[in-house]
Amino acid sequence: MVSFRSSIFVCLLASSSAFAVKPASPSLAFTQRNPPTRAPVNLSMSGGASVVPDLKAPPAIYEGAVAAGAAKAAAPWAKIFKLGIAAGCHIGFGSYLAITVGGACPQIAEANPGLQKIIFGAFGLPFGLIMTLVTGAELFTGNTALVTAAKMEGKTSTSNLVKNWVASYAGNFVGSLLLAYLAFKSGTLGAAPASVAIATAKCSLPFATTFVRGILCNWLVCMAVYMASGCASLAGKMVAVWFPISAFVALGLEHSVANMFIIPLGIMRGANVSSMDFLSKNLLPVTLGNIVGGALCVMGLYGTTFGNWFSKEE
Repeated sequence: MVSFRSSIFVCLLASSSAFAVKPASPSLAFTQRNPPTRAPVNLSMSGGASVVPDLKAPPAIYEGAVAAGAAKAAAPWAKIFKLGIAAGCHIGFGSYLAITVGGACPQIAEANPGLQKIIFGAFGLPFGLIMTLVTGAELFTGNTALVTAAKMEGKTSTSNLVKNWVASYAGNFVGSLLLAYLAFKSGTLGAAPASVAIATAKCSLPFATTFVRGILCNWLVCMAVYMASGCASLAGKMVAVWFPISAFVALGLEHSVANMFIIPLGIMRGANVSSMDFLSKNLLPVTLGNIVGGALCVMGLYGTTFGNWFSKEE
């Protein structure tokens, strides 16, 4: 009996040692407590991983501009027109703010004209263009560059280019006139004479002078649009827009869509300017100058450098 109990005790000891849990090695224990970290990955909205640079390289900016121009040209007329109305209102709001703030500083203008000009440029038009770019609205002056690039690269047709230009221009005109009327009826400008003085001055220049100012203006506007298209962040787009746009306003240059708001508003408020004066002495030469500035001065340079403008197919 004693020997039988002893054998049972030995078997129990052996089984307990067989099922004992051994402690893990130090390295393995460390690995289990602290799993390896993974590098963060930016996820795109489509579900894949992507790394988006804050600022594209110059050739990539041009490629993006061509793609944007092709998409704008392919859009239906009605869509372009409606988004053109939105852009006209946005630029109108910018002009409205510029007149309200920078146009209401007569003492500063008398004592320090340069400071008044930068105030007039810094508060207004930049935020109007930011609203346009962020929301995808259709601005004629920017389209003179983008859609032209798409046409010259063979990504769209001449008929689509004309469709985009006409629809966006008409929409911009309607939106600008609508906002000018609303601004006039709002009574927020009081008795301030800025809109009347600006409208009168803009329609008193020689045709050639206005044309050249239109070229210079849209050179800067399209540079703002072009640079903003290469920025991934909203902050980057805002910086890209603010400097060129505030510069063209401070320099006294001519933007056709802004004038669609400013001059009609001045006429409503009593400027001695007729509708024919507005169309023939300002809007026509400014529009032609804006086309040259956007299509040739901006996109002509980058298209012949990074693109295939005027190159013959082999």
